[in-house]
Parts: sequence; structure tokens; C-alpha cells
Amino acid sequence: MPIRNQEATTEGFQLAEFLPHKLAVVADHISRVFAENMNELHNLTIPEWRVLVIVAGSAPVSPTTVGQRAAMDKVKVSRATQGLIARGLLRQNQDPRDGRGRLLRLTRKGTILYGASLPVAATLSANVFDELSRTDTAALSRLLTKIMIGIEITDQTRGTPGA
Repeated sequence: MPIRNQEATTEGFQLAEFLPHKLAVVADHISRVFAENMNELHNLTIPEWRVLVIVAGSAPVSPTTVGQRAAMDKVKVSRATQGLIARGLLRQNQDPRDGRGRLLRLTRKGTILYGASLPVAATLSANVFDELSRTDTAALSRLLTKIMIGIEITDQTRGTPGA
């Protein structure tokens, strides 16, 4: 993402007050706690859970589409998908419209695990955002959506798909 013409200064710079750093720290912490809970309760990694959720909401869906929606690279999607298939949580079939393409669907076992994982996600979200009012949470969500749109637009103008 190109930097706008703003006067750069290092005087008084505090990493702890640098907004991109704050976002990264918060995201990393939430992801770590979520990963620990998902692994402990459901033996799922974060990439596996993200694939599971996207497939649950969009099946049948291609791995490429999963990667785009989850902002995950092909290798991460492939590893997560293969792990879920090996555990009997996903089924992969040939795409009838594209002989080389694949389509993913949840198995019955995957659907059950998906349903069981949602309360974990809801509890984590409630705990993380407990200190925020509904108005604050809605405002944060709107702002993050705007940031994500800005990133997508910048990536598209550079010809870079996804993050």
C-alpha cells in the first residue's frame, strides 16, 4: 500500500501508539487465544476452522474461493483442506463445470463439529468485546470493514489478489 504524502517524523514516535502495531497486537492475541481454545476443544487449527466456516456457509465452494474469502494463501488453504478431508470433516469432489477444479462440502461429521465450534467463537468474541458498548462494537466493525475495503482496493490497483 503506497504511503500518502505526509511529513514523516521519527521524533516522539512510540510503537505502542502506532495504530498498525496496535491492530497487529490485538489480532495476534485474539488469534492465539482462539487457536488454543479451538485446538483444545475441537483439535482444529485456525486455518482449518476458517475453511470449515467458509465451506459451511458457501458449499459447494472451490479452494480458491475459500482462500479469497479467508485471505489465506493457496498453501495454507491446501494444508487446512487436506487435514479436514483426512479427518472426515470435508468432502472434495470434482467440479462438474471445470474438470480440473474441485468443490468442497462439509460431511455430516464436519457439520456437527462446525456447530460445536460456534459457541467457542461467540464466547471468545463476547469476552474480548465485553468492555465495549454495542455502539462501540458496531463502530469498530464499520471501521475495520472500511480498512479492509481500502486494503482490497489498493491490492487490486497493484494487481495483488488478497492480502
